[in-house]
Parts: sequence; C-alpha cells; structure tokens
Amino acid sequence: MTTVLWNSFTIGDIRLDHRLAMAPMTRGRSTPKGVPTQMNATYYAQRASMALIISEGTQPSADGQGYPLTPGIYSPQQIAGWRLVTDAVHEAGGRIIIQLMHVGRISHPLNTPHGRQPVAPSAVKAVGTMFTSVGPLSFPEPRALSREEIAQTVRDHRRAAAAAIAAGADGVEIHAANGYLVHQFLSSNVNQRTDEYGGSIENRIRFAVEVASGVAEEIGAQRTGIVISPGNPFNDIVEEDVDELYGALVRALSPLGLAYLNVVHCGDENLVRAIRSDWPTALLLNRRGADIEARVKDLDDGLADVITVGTQTLANPDLVARLRVGAPLNEVDQTTFYGGGERGYVDYPTLDSVAQSG
Repeated sequence: MTTVLWNSFTIGDIRLDHRLAMAPMTRGRSTPKGVPTQMNATYYAQRASMALIISEGTQPSADGQGYPLTPGIYSPQQIAGWRLVTDAVHEAGGRIIIQLMHVGRISHPLNTPHGRQPVAPSAVKAVGTMFTSVGPLSFPEPRALSREEIAQTVRDHRRAAAAAIAAGADGVEIHAANGYLVHQFLSSNVNQRTDEYGGSIENRIRFAVEVASGVAEEIGAQRTGIVISPGNPFNDIVEEDVDELYGALVRALSPLGLAYLNVVHCGDENLVRAIRSDWPTALLLNRRGADIEARVKDLDDGLADVITVGTQTLANPDLVARLRVGAPLNEVDQTTFYGGGERGYVDYPTLDSVAQSG
C-alpha cells in the first residue's frame, strides 16, 4: 500500500502518525442524559491506532439532540463522561476530536431531555420518520429560530467547544453536513427566512461562518475543524446552487485559519477538486461507499491530506494493523449500529484476539 498513507502529518495543533482517521458515527449508546460511559471509553480506546478519531455527533445543547441515547457536551456530568473517553484514548496513544452536532429539525420531542418542539431556520417539516422509544414517528413541524435564538445557538456551540477541551478533547469538529442545523441554514428548501440569515447565498452561509468563528475564537482555530457534504440530499435537503454555495462558504471560512475542512464526497468530483484548490489548510475526505484502495488513491493524487473511514473502523478496531499486513477485514453487523450494549460495539475481534483463540 502507498507510503503516503503511513506518512505523518499535522493538522492544526495535532500531530498524526499517519493519514487514516476514524469518521464520526452515531452509535446511540450513551445514558438517557447524554453521558458517555466506560463502555464508550472502551469502544474509542480500541480504535486509538487510527491517526485521529472524530467522535460521534454530540449535541451542544438540549435543543441540539435528535436521536435517542446520543451524548451531549453541555453538562458537568457529560464533561466527566467524555473525560473517561479522552483519557482512555490518550492512554492508548490516540487523538480524539469531539464533533458538535446540532440536529435542528431532525428530531422529536420524545428524544430530548426537555421534550420541546425541534428548531430550524424556518418552520418547514422534514419528510421522513425519526426512531423514538415508541417506534418510528413522523418528524414534527419545527419552530423557526428567532434572531436572538440564533445568537444563543452560536453561544451554545462556543460553550460546548470549551467544554470539549475541558473534557480533554484534542479539538472539535463543527457538523455542517448531512441535513442537520448548519446544513439546514445552507439549504434552499429548509431555509425560507427573509432576514439576514436567508435568501441570498451570502445570507445562508452566515450562520455557518458565525458558528465557526465563535468556536475558533473560543478554543483556537488550530483546534477547530468543520465538516460539509456538498449536494447531499440526506434528511430532505435541497441545494439548487451547490457550486456557488460551497465556493462562497469555503471562501468565507478560509480566513479563519481552521485546522481542517472535512468533506463528505457526494459524487461531484469537480466540486471536491475545486474545494481542494481553494482551501488553505488540511483537507480531510470521506469518499462514501468506496473501498480502502480508492480512498488511499485520494491521498496519492493530492486530493486529500487525510482520509476518513467509517464502517470499516466500526467493525475493525485494529484496522491500521490489518491494512499494514494485508489481513482480511471483519464483516460489518448492521443490525447493531444503533443502540444496544457491547455486541457489535466493543466485541469485534482483532488479529491478536483471533491468534490467541486459535
């Protein structure tokens, strides 16, 4: 396999031993109050050989929660729970970034600690259903955020970023992808505002830039990343002006000096290459659905500085060791992706455990 993959690299203040990072993946195994547990610490520590771990989406506030049993990073108990995780990862030699994910309208009152109506740029209901304690339910109509609530949400991200650093994280990643709140502001179907946060591209990118600026000011740009998914229709998102929109967003974010931009490749090769050309610092890339060889080629071609891998890391806690020696990969058990206990979470076999049992 290419030597580029195993070359060291530095993003912001974080030195990486190689170029293979763990992508964020929701697993739904925190406590009902959003507190990470020792089991979560074990899960992440098992994968500490990845150059960088980007955690599952973590709500910066009660309003930010969408799914059951996802972690938060806004209460003292949550900070203490994340400290278990970061200590375990660091003791195992790894680096971990906490992803801040406010889901916006992709939520349901049954899944949040306060039982409130979801919020969004505008009162536009998403098509689809949300899993809840009583089964799948249609997304409710969200409530449009006021200007003051938008400012409060920016402050929530700042506080959550500071809490993540207090919990021992090496940095944070702002979730601006996959149809969640920041992405909802970017979109042309969810964002129907007529104030300075809606309408023109300049207005629709405003919230993303304010969140990124606030977080970078709070914890330092060298510890701040952001993820985008240009053209991704997931969670009922429509973007009618993808090239212009993301060109403007990248240009607006560039002067902030963020540690990295994480791009979810949604099929538009020319756009990803244009973003690569315009972005001044490290670029992480997740070529969704591609095998490892295709992802590694992105490193060889200079399209990415670091590649992120999701389900292969989920099923192979020792993915790095397996790739180094060309060992086969474990099969992924999709039935255990979300919720549950240790099965399908911390019990995937490693090469060492297979050798010992044999």
